[in-house]
Amino acid sequence: MSLTRRQTATALITLPLALTATPALAHGGGTGGPRPRTVHIAGDSTAAAKTADAAPETGWGMALPFFLAHHLRVANHAVNGRSSKSFIDEGRLTALLDGVRRDDLVLVQFGHNDEKTDDPARGTDPYTTYQEYLRQYVKGARARGARPVLITSVERRRFAPDGTARPTHGEYPAAMRALAAEEGVPLLDLQALSLARWQQLGPDGTLPYFLWLEPGESPNYPAGKEDNTHFGPPGAVDVARMTARALLDVGVLANRDLRRLDDEVPGDRITWGRPA
Repeated sequence: MSLTRRQTATALITLPLALTATPALAHGGGTGGPRPRTVHIAGDSTAAAKTADAAPETGWGMALPFFLAHHLRVANHAVNGRSSKSFIDEGRLTALLDGVRRDDLVLVQFGHNDEKTDDPARGTDPYTTYQEYLRQYVKGARARGARPVLITSVERRRFAPDGTARPTHGEYPAAMRALAAEEGVPLLDLQALSLARWQQLGPDGTLPYFLWLEPGESPNYPAGKEDNTHFGPPGAVDVARMTARALLDVGVLANRDLRRLDDEVPGDRITWGRPA
């Protein structure tokens, strides 16, 4: 990948606007505006917030606030390396649910690490344990008067020799679709949406979306990086936009809950947190 192509792709994202992890809440009540609500994210590294020592790696949850109205804030609980199982076993679902209030949303995206069936701490079976763990997220959200939303795993960057974008998640997306239908849970089919997007962009066009870096391009990756799973800022922004549009399409959010869906977003204005 040449730096010129990367710079060209980044230059397409030019609107000056800072992204924050938690946009300010709009005042409800006497103002007649919508009541503040929280969008909670349970997921893995593709959604997680990153610290400065990982930049420019970016989770799509970091960019989601750009597309949400000010009465919606984001609580991003996604953590690198977690599966539907390990997130629960480590007490992270309990901690998330402790902050959930009536009418909040709980977005659930797992699959990448559930596929690691050789790891007993994370691996699940698509139609048995994977669905059993996902049901715990659904039941926990509903018990608190919140609305669960299941999200199939965003696709990796994989192409056949003829340039066809290839699915990589096996039976896990289908298992989640089946569970969503069974439980009557809104489903965002991010796997299908992202696969179609990668096909549209092609092998070269997707490079700036993922963590592909030339040696010396980033001080955090002096030897460079070729990562087909995790996003750079343009990829995270595009996936966050997909997610926001899908929330509108399935009727979970209304037009007044969203903003700037058609605006260009400056990937270079995303901010990363301080290292622990």
